[in-house]
Amino acid sequence: MLLLPAAALCCLCSVLVAMAAELIQDDLTLTRRVGEKVSFSCRGTQQCSSDAVFWVQKKDTETFRAILIIYRSSGHVYSGFNHPQKDDFSAVNKQDGCELVIQTVKLLHSASYYCSCWISDNIFGSGTKLYVTDEPVAKPVASVYPAAPGARLEGRSALLCLASAMFPPVVRFSWKRRKENGPLEEPPPAETEQLELRESGRAAAILLIHQPENSTFNYICYVQHEGGKAEAPPVPEAPAPAASRPPEREPTDLPAVQQADLSVSVSVSFQSQCRVKLLLLLYSVLIVKSLVYCCGLSLLMILRNKGPSTNCTHAD
Repeated sequence: MLLLPAAALCCLCSVLVAMAAELIQDDLTLTRRVGEKVSFSCRGTQQCSSDAVFWVQKKDTETFRAILIIYRSSGHVYSGFNHPQKDDFSAVNKQDGCELVIQTVKLLHSASYYCSCWISDNIFGSGTKLYVTDEPVAKPVASVYPAAPGARLEGRSALLCLASAMFPPVVRFSWKRRKENGPLEEPPPAETEQLELRESGRAAAILLIHQPENSTFNYICYVQHEGGKAEAPPVPEAPAPAASRPPEREPTDLPAVQQADLSVSVSVSFQSQCRVKLLLLLYSVLIVKSLVYCCGLSLLMILRNKGPSTNCTHAD
């Protein structure tokens, strides 16, 4: 039986704890008008090995800046970090975590906010970005397409999930699968890979699926957003041939029609870019694997030929 040294076992335990522990910030974004109140939630602080929970701010053009500390046992708040708006922030403990509160939102509060604590290492939440604007929140429109129709590379297939027309432009993609009429389940990480692409006002996730051609799983894409979760409709079996030719329209409708056609063409263009990038990624992986295989085979041949030559020299 193989026994690990005490130091190695301790390090292994610390790594496993750090991997299992996380601070949870459910809100990707929060949108508020000037003068409104906002609060950022952080769950999972009961896992923290220290009593202190930090809140930090990150603006796009700045580094992380500490705002305050809230102590889990007493609820005491320390804000001596000389943050320029330290008087605008407060914090409260909740049953399963804590909250950072801004009573009166200002434009200069636009930033991302993270909670943090010590759990065998410094652990951060995923962050919540605050948008201070009068623009209303718009739920995304989600669509899913075959990323490379009819193509299977080394037993892989791919799906493209597109989210568009949303505000704020921050989304989180997730996938579930169902076998025929069975229950929904999480895809095993070993059978899928995800690549995300982002553009102004749009985002896409490409799911690479490692499964046999006769698999009966159907994959469903979900898009998490401040406006609510959007579910992409099923992949159409075949495009409708008649949909490519628009019906005759009256001349008075031309401006609206041209605007709609432009919107559709931009969306199709982004989908095409995503598909091209996916194919480039897949072919790059195949080329790298081929090069590694060839180099390894060449090295083995060199070593194999060198062995008999060396032996013959010693014999002479």
